Amino acid sequence: MYNIGSLLIAIPLALACAVHAAPAQVRVELVSYDDVTIETLVQGTGPAIVVLPSLGRDSYEDYDQVAASLASSGFTVLRPQPRGVGKSVGPMSGQDLYSFARDVAAVIDQQGGRRAVIIGHAFGHFIARMTAVQYPLKVRGVVLAAASAKDTGQRFPDVWTSPGRAGNASLPVEQRLNALRLGFFAAGNDPAIWLKGWHTDVRKMQVEKPVPPSVWWAAGNAPLLELIPEEDPFKPRDRWDELVKEFGSRVTVVTIPKASHALFPEQPEAVAHAIQKWVNALSN
Repeated sequence: MYNIGSLLIAIPLALACAVHAAPAQVRVELVSYDDVTIETLVQGTGPAIVVLPSLGRDSYEDYDQVAASLASSGFTVLRPQPRGVGKSVGPMSGQDLYSFARDVAAVIDQQGGRRAVIIGHAFGHFIARMTAVQYPLKVRGVVLAAASAKDTGQRFPDVWTSPGRAGNASLPVEQRLNALRLGFFAAGNDPAIWLKGWHTDVRKMQVEKPVPPSVWWAAGNAPLLELIPEEDPFKPRDRWDELVKEFGSRVTVVTIPKASHALFPEQPEAVAHAIQKWVNALSN
């Protein structure tokens, strides 16, 4: 296990603009199969990396900085929107991780050169793992970003249910902010940026039909990078080594300081750096 410290260097804005190329443009592609269409943001060229968002959220602004960094480092970054978000459409009742993995596989086939690394953020790690189980030849590796421990729901039910409160627009703003502070944002980071970006119907679809963890937990035999935010209550410190204990050298663990379950908007530079380093070291 190693630690990513601060990667920021103070550079005058003019100099930064002069030495850094403009971010790769983002285009929107529609991936269709059967009765499903998945809106996918595509950015950059090179080996494909798929980004899957957290529970009940889209993959727009939360991932802009990390996606731009990865694209500028020589990757094609694919951000499929869940069914019910943007132009993504398809059945939203009776769906499960098998359904969502099919969506990801279609995106990889049509936009990712038929093989990709998958980043699963929070709830997205369930889908990433299931995709690796169901479609192992399409998955080079899986990044588990702010993935929960196996027993968080039993140990910390208030934390486990915080997404429902955070994303409930009918609740008072302060109650939602309290849920965001509890479950998603490290001390000193602004939780208000996540008052938007929630989709109640998407969350309902995602949790309606659970699949037993025994089916997807191992992520097949894919290499695993686990990014653990140091202040994430979904992954308490006494569970940081649970995957290494279970899967050994298949797992690389990186801890991210000053971050909680939201992670990507909290420490985008550290997240992008860790992913780039790990993906570049993967064998083809």
